[in-house]
Amino acid sequence: MSESTPTTDPSITLYRLQACPFCERVVRKLHEYDLDYRSRFVEAMHTERDVVKRISGKRTVPAIVDENTGVTMSESANIVDYLDNTYGAEA
Repeated sequence: MSESTPTTDPSITLYRLQACPFCERVVRKLHEYDLDYRSRFVEAMHTERDVVKRISGKRTVPAIVDENTGVTMSESANIVDYLDNTYGAEA
């Protein structure tokens, strides 16, 4: 499992902040399911997170885009539930 390797283009993109506990919760879940993903670190200033606003409609992180399913979402609890339901043992 890796965040990104030069020869692959992971289908999951995680928009996150450095040392954000909510973002780290999602990272732990991605690692638990051994999912490759790419991290996009965003601006610390909430008002400058235009890239996150464009993809999710909100400026909050974490946010993910899963090209496998066409899902874009934010809020760590929602993302963890989504990953459990989509990639977990019950999926």
